[in-house]
Amino acid sequence: MTDTDPLTASRTPGTGWYVDDRCTNCDVARQLAPDLIHERDGRSEVVRPPRDEAELRQLYAAAHACPTRSVRLRGRPLEPAREPFPLALDEGLLLCGHNSQHTAGANAYLLRRPGGYLMVDTPRYAEPLAARYEALGPVTDVLLTHRDHAAHGRAYADRFGARLWIHEGDLDAAPDADRVLRGREPVEIAPGVVAHPFPGHTLGSVLYVADDRYCFSGDSFYWSRTTGDLEVADGVTWYSMEELAASLARGVGRLRFEWVLPGHGDRRRMPAEEADRRLRALAERCAGLRTRPVDFVLRW
Repeated sequence: MTDTDPLTASRTPGTGWYVDDRCTNCDVARQLAPDLIHERDGRSEVVRPPRDEAELRQLYAAAHACPTRSVRLRGRPLEPAREPFPLALDEGLLLCGHNSQHTAGANAYLLRRPGGYLMVDTPRYAEPLAARYEALGPVTDVLLTHRDHAAHGRAYADRFGARLWIHEGDLDAAPDADRVLRGREPVEIAPGVVAHPFPGHTLGSVLYVADDRYCFSGDSFYWSRTTGDLEVADGVTWYSMEELAASLARGVGRLRFEWVLPGHGDRRRMPAEEADRRLRALAERCAGLRTRPVDFVLRW
């Protein structure tokens, strides 16, 4: 290992990894490098250097996903060859990375289908990124989970020649959408892919469930590192916590999945029976919650 290797540099005072003061505490870096980056005083902080190549890869993933590019290597640029995105999570399931400030740092995903890929929510828009995603295969649809994640939807849909989807409840955030979901009943939008309207976080929030395996939950619920369970971000429920509780109650017995893939918060894979049990428990816990003033202090 040479003196110019970034793993060596990260162990050298003054040339290691750090998070700069542009950090917005969005949690993206902590999801990708949870043992290396922690929250401290309302922002992310690198708490120790990487110990091996696997941990170094985690830091590079965090650096290239961070919406403010705040994860940095002191005294040197990041190595372009170590940029990992799109990052495989499962066969045919990829994390886009390159999260956008215009979607509050939300995660976005690509899911392979027989006719091409679905993009669920969007990373920041840049032509080189669009070309990279498209090189995997045609992207036929861009699925927006809700209004907060709509910023780059039209740009990606036009670039790919894809259909842009949103629910009517959030249509003003993407008024030129090609497909508009309506009402509150589930609808199959492609073979094996069901849109579940899920009002609560916003009026037009939607879950997309593919093959009873992948649940793209937007900001409706997520996996919490703090509690080790499914949770809702009730402090940032913009529309109605009572409506979100009702959506969860409707979802019990109807939603079946093994992966929870949120816009904000952690991803998690579990057996379908466990997911069902945890979703039922979440619905019960949320039944008594009421809408309260927005509070951005979250314990992910």
